[in-house]
Amino acid sequence: MDDKDTLADFLRSARARLTPADVGLPVNPHAAARRVPGLRRDEVAGLAGVSVDYYARMEQGRVTQASDAVVNALAGVLHLNEAERSYLFSLLSASTGGRSQQRRRTHAVRPSVRTIMDSFTAQPAFVLGVGMDVLAMNDLAKLLLKDFTKSSGLGRSMARWTFLDPSARTLYLDWEIVACDVAAMLRHDARSHPNDSALNELIGELTVKSDEFRAWWSQHRVWECTFGVKRFMHPIVGRVDVDYETFPVPGEPDQQLFVYSTQPASSSNDALRILASWRADQTDAAALESSL
Repeated sequence: MDDKDTLADFLRSARARLTPADVGLPVNPHAAARRVPGLRRDEVAGLAGVSVDYYARMEQGRVTQASDAVVNALAGVLHLNEAERSYLFSLLSASTGGRSQQRRRTHAVRPSVRTIMDSFTAQPAFVLGVGMDVLAMNDLAKLLLKDFTKSSGLGRSMARWTFLDPSARTLYLDWEIVACDVAAMLRHDARSHPNDSALNELIGELTVKSDEFRAWWSQHRVWECTFGVKRFMHPIVGRVDVDYETFPVPGEPDQQLFVYSTQPASSSNDALRILASWRADQTDAAALESSL
C-alpha cells in the first residue's frame, strides 16, 4: 500500500469513529439516519477550515502535502492522539517532506541498560524493539509475562504472543483493550519501518491467523505506549495490577524500556514479592540438585 492509499484509509477511518455530537455539531433527532457512520466529508472540511473539494482530494490521494496549519486543524477535528497526530504529519506535512528516512532496527541492548533493568528486583522490566520484539527482560518480567529470551525470530514478538498464544488471553484481564492497543502500536512501527521484512511478515501472519487483529488493523489507529495500568490474572499468584512507565533508550530510537510497579502495601505488591520469592526458591532448589 502506497502513501496516498494509507492517507485515504487513515482519514476515512478517523472520521468514521466520530459523531456530530463529538465535535459539537447540532444533532437533529428527527433527521433521517445517516447512510454511513461517522462524520461526513463536508463536516470535517468545514470544521478544519478547508474546502470540501480540497478535503475530498485528500481522501482520494490527490493531495500529498499540506501546510502545518491544515494538518494541525485536521488532527484537532478528528480528535487524534499524539501518536496519530505525528503519523498524519508524516503522511501529509509539507515541513517534513513526507516520509522520513527509514531507520535500521537494532537488536542489541547495551550492557548498562541491562544492569539498570536487572537492578529492579521488585519491578518487572523489559526492553521492546520494532514489532514489539522483546530484546531483554529481567527475571521478574519473565515470571509475570513469559520468558521471551528463550524464543527466536517472530517468537520474540510480544504482539504475536498477545494475539496467537492462548495464555496471553487468560493472563490479561483486559485482553481486548491490550490487543487493540498492540495493533495500533504495530501500525506506528509499520510507518517508520515500511520495508522491514520481519515486521511485514509478522503483520501478514497476524492478518491471516487472527480475526481480531484483522479487524483492528483495518481501523488504522496509531498509538504509542507511554504509561498506564495493566491488570493480570497470574496462574501462580493471582490478580496483579501494575502501573507501567515507558522510557526511551538514549541513542536507540527504536528501543523502549518498560517498567512495571505496584502500589505499596497492596495485594499486587504482595503478589510480586511472592512471585520473586518463588523464583528464588526454584533457583535454590535447582542449585542444590546440581550439587548432589
